[in-house]
Amino acid sequence: MTPPAPAPAPGSAPAPASGSASGPAAGPASAPAPASVTRGSYDAVVVGGGHNGLVAAAYLARAGRRVLVLERLGNTGGAAVSTRPFPGVDVRLSRYSYLVSLLPEKIVRELGLRFAVRKRSVSSYTPYADSGLLVGGGQDRTRASFAALTGSDREYEAWQAFYGRTARAARRIFPTLTEPLPSREGLRALVDDAETWEMLFEQPIGVAVEKHFADDLVRGVVLTDALIGTFAEAHDPSLLQNRCFLYHVIGGGTGDWDVPVGGMGALTDALADAARAAGATVLTGHEVTRIETDGSRAEVAYRTADGEGVVGAGHVLVNASPQALAGLLGEPAPAPAEGAQLKVNMVLTRLPRLRDRAVDPREAFSGTFHIAEGYGQLATAYAEAAAGRLPAAPPSEIYCHTLTDPSILGPEAAARGYQTLTLFGLHAPARLFAADPDGARDALLKATLAQLDACLDEPVADCLALDADGRPCIEAKSPLDLERDLRLPGGHIFHRDLSFPYGEEGGPGGRWGVETSRPNVLLCGAGAVRGGGVSGVPGHNAAMAVLDRLAG
Repeated sequence: MTPPAPAPAPGSAPAPASGSASGPAAGPASAPAPASVTRGSYDAVVVGGGHNGLVAAAYLARAGRRVLVLERLGNTGGAAVSTRPFPGVDVRLSRYSYLVSLLPEKIVRELGLRFAVRKRSVSSYTPYADSGLLVGGGQDRTRASFAALTGSDREYEAWQAFYGRTARAARRIFPTLTEPLPSREGLRALVDDAETWEMLFEQPIGVAVEKHFADDLVRGVVLTDALIGTFAEAHDPSLLQNRCFLYHVIGGGTGDWDVPVGGMGALTDALADAARAAGATVLTGHEVTRIETDGSRAEVAYRTADGEGVVGAGHVLVNASPQALAGLLGEPAPAPAEGAQLKVNMVLTRLPRLRDRAVDPREAFSGTFHIAEGYGQLATAYAEAAAGRLPAAPPSEIYCHTLTDPSILGPEAAARGYQTLTLFGLHAPARLFAADPDGARDALLKATLAQLDACLDEPVADCLALDADGRPCIEAKSPLDLERDLRLPGGHIFHRDLSFPYGEEGGPGGRWGVETSRPNVLLCGAGAVRGGGVSGVPGHNAAMAVLDRLAG
C-alpha cells in the first residue's frame, strides 16, 4: 500500500486475522497452557486465540465475565505472530501480518496493552528507469521527486488534494468502527462530502484515480491500496477494490501504516497477557469441533491430544472464518473465498544497492518499495491472472522492518548488520496454484524476484543470509499455503471479501456487525462486518454485543 500524503503512511497489506497460525511463537502468548477442561460452564467461550479472540476475551473478562479461550494450535496469536523460520538465524519475523494501521488506540488504552508502534521515515519509493519517485523526507523533497518524474508540480498538487480528501473522510469514518454499525445513509451524512462519498462508495475507484492523476506510475501507486489481498481491477463493478482502498486509507483516522515494535507477535503477546490478567482462561492445543445451541445456552465440543471434552457457554464468539463457523454449527457454508497474494520473507546480510544512486537503500526500503506497479502494469497482471496465467511481470511491494525497529534481531544478527525484507505480491489468485502448488509458487517467486532485481544494481540473492544448513533465508507463501497453515479459506487474508463499514437492510451483521443467525453465537474474526486486517475491531465489537445482550 502507499501513502496518503508525503508523511509516513501506508506501506503494506493489511493482513489476515485468523484464529490459527503455524510455527512457534515467542513470549507470553506461547506459555504452557493449563490442564484441559473436560466440563464446565462459562459466560463466554472464544473459539480461536488469534488477536481478535484475545481482544474479545480481555474485554469480557475485564467486565467480570467467566471466559474460556480454546485455540487449536500450540500457541496463541493466529496470523499475527512472530517466528524464527530459518534454522540458526535469530531473527523474529512477523511471518504473516506485519504492519499496523487499523488497531484503534482506544483498544490499546482500554486494555492497558504494553505495545507500541513506530512511524516510518519514508512513505514510499517507486523505481523507474534509473531513478525513482520518493514520497517522504519532507514536502520539498517529495515535490521535487514528483516534478522529476512528471516535469511539473501538477501531480504533486493532485496527490495532496486527493489524500487530503481521503484524510478528512478517515477522521470521520474510523471512530465509527468501534461503535454500533451505522446505516449507509448515516455514514454518508457523517462523511458530509458528496464527491468523496461517490469516489469511495459508489463509483469504481479507477474513475477517481484517472480523474485526479495523469501519470501512469502515480496512478499505479495510488491504485495499489485498492488491490492488497483483493483480486480485482480498477473498474471492477463489484467495488471490491473500493472496499479494500477504504480500509487502507482510514486507519487511525490518518491512513498511516506503522511498524509494531518487537514484531507482530508483540501485539498478540500483550493481548494474551491482558486476557489472562483479567481472569480469562486461555487453552492452546484445543481444537473446537462442534457448537450446539438453542439460542440461550450452548455446548462447545473440542478435542486435544489426550482426548475430547465439552464445555457449556452462555455465548460463543468464533474467531475463525465464516466457513469455519458454518462447519461448527452444521450449517451450509457461504460462497468460497479466494485469496490472491504471494507473501515472501527474507533475511539479508545487507541491503542491496539500487540502480538509482540518488536514493539511499535505507530510505527506499524503509517505506513501501513498489515493484512493477504502474497503472498499466497492474491492469496487465490482472488480465493475465484472470485468464489463468501467472503474471509475466508480477507486481509486488516490499518494506524493511529492521530499518525502523531493529529489536527483532538477535544480538549476533544485529552485530552483523542483518536486515529483513517483507514482500507482498498482488494478483496471485489461489486458482493459479491449484494444478501444481509448489511449481507455481516457485515460478511466481522467481518472476517476482526478477522484477525486483531489475530495480537493483545487484541481485537480491547475493544479499540473502544463509541458515544453519547453508540455505538462503527466503520463504514464500501462496494462498494455498495460507489455507493449509492458517485455515484461511482459499488463502483469503480477510477470510472473505471485505464489506463496507455500514449496515444494510436485510444484510449480515446486526447491531455490531458480528451477529449471526444464532442469538448467542457471534463472529469475532476478520469475516465480520468491519473485519479484515490486524485491528481487534471485530473482537471489541463482539464483546460489546455480548455485554449489550447481558445488560438487556
